[in-house]
Amino acid sequence: MSKYNGEEILVVNRALFDELGHFQGVNHNVEHYLPTLLDPANNHFMDRAAAEDDPSFKQIIPYSLFRHEGRYLHYFRGKSGGESRLHAQGSMGIGGHINPIDTREDHLGEATYMAGVTREIEEELVLAGDHPHRVVALLNDDSNSVGQVHLGIVHLFELTSDQVSANEDALADLQFRSLEELRGPLYEGLESWTRFCVDSLEQFG
Repeated sequence: MSKYNGEEILVVNRALFDELGHFQGVNHNVEHYLPTLLDPANNHFMDRAAAEDDPSFKQIIPYSLFRHEGRYLHYFRGKSGGESRLHAQGSMGIGGHINPIDTREDHLGEATYMAGVTREIEEELVLAGDHPHRVVALLNDDSNSVGQVHLGIVHLFELTSDQVSANEDALADLQFRSLEELRGPLYEGLESWTRFCVDSLEQFG
């Protein structure tokens, strides 16, 4: 039995990503990529065990950042997290795979995707107050085995309260950090996607 227990996840063909325009790091041209990636004609659910070892597909991963009064939520990935290749690394991103349980009336479109975004946040965090958000970028890192099979969509949430707590053990030492901390003593320990985001925070607005 696979360690993923038959989990199915939302993917797109890498060929589609390459056709839209391959990039390494951060891309802010959200409107060029997102409508096509979330078009039900262009994505499908796939067995995760197969997808994790097949770079001809990109797994769509929402990567949500949380900001309160100029400081950003940061944590360390604990051993109970789902991706063993990222354990002990620093992260700002909350998110995960889109699964069949998220399917809405649009089948595999934007409503399905956003249902997955909401579910992942509710599974991992307890938030107080309002938290409007916007999509600010896409992430890609083909320099390592994790990044080669994933494509990130960056959501920036503006929190009206700093009352945030972890809902699972995989998020260790959860706290808000300043930009100076993220670009200083914490920087070398950040996972690649978070490092890309830290380098681009001013461009996120």
